[in-house]
Amino acid sequence: MHYRNLASLALAILVAVSSTGIASAKANKNNGEGQRNGQLTERLNLAILIQDDLISQVSNEIGVTRDFIRSLPQGSRVMVGYITAGSLQVRQPFTTDLESAAKSLRIPTASRASSPFNPYVEVIEALRKFDSEWNNANAVLLISDGLDVSRGFDSTAAGQTLDLGRAIKEANKRRVAIFSFYAPSVGLTSRSPLAASYGQSSLNRLGHETGGKAFFQGTNGFVTFDSYFARLKETLNRQFAKVS
Repeated sequence: MHYRNLASLALAILVAVSSTGIASAKANKNNGEGQRNGQLTERLNLAILIQDDLISQVSNEIGVTRDFIRSLPQGSRVMVGYITAGSLQVRQPFTTDLESAAKSLRIPTASRASSPFNPYVEVIEALRKFDSEWNNANAVLLISDGLDVSRGFDSTAAGQTLDLGRAIKEANKRRVAIFSFYAPSVGLTSRSPLAASYGQSSLNRLGHETGGKAFFQGTNGFVTFDSYFARLKETLNRQFAKVS
């Protein structure tokens, strides 16, 4: 009788271990399939910031940006803001209603009247809206030309400006990774490859030093966001996917 009880206990343990292994394998399989299908697998707290004076072609990318918001896993929080004339215009405070966040996007003004001296002061303002009590991974998607001319157009300051440094410090303090899509503005970066390279240098440093990444391709013309979003999703999955 004693041996029968031991045998029954061993069989129960074996079944439990096997079931756990199968469940874990299924979870890993589903996670892998989600990544292969280009879907995000983890919830985010994400602030999307758009510089308002970007060239008019950026308006054609609002649809794909809405689709990206809608594709986020349920439970994600999204804020939408515009960097315009030296201020942050919050169109949608952080919300888990992804459809409302997607609908809050508008076409950038593409006007010099909306030009900020640099985007980084408003990035700092947006970073302060993240709640330290939230559990999801924190990220910013900055759509900008990255150029800071608040203290003049100086080659020695490219990628090394005061406000850029402050934005990096604030992001690291709040554990927010900053990702960016480069797009030229109606100002200097649409006319000067040198200005475009300065802006990209700043965005590159911003991503590198906060655990994010800058996406751009060349200093002339404009590339649609489709490839950027595909690469962004791959990067986010690789960086934030939980190990089961």
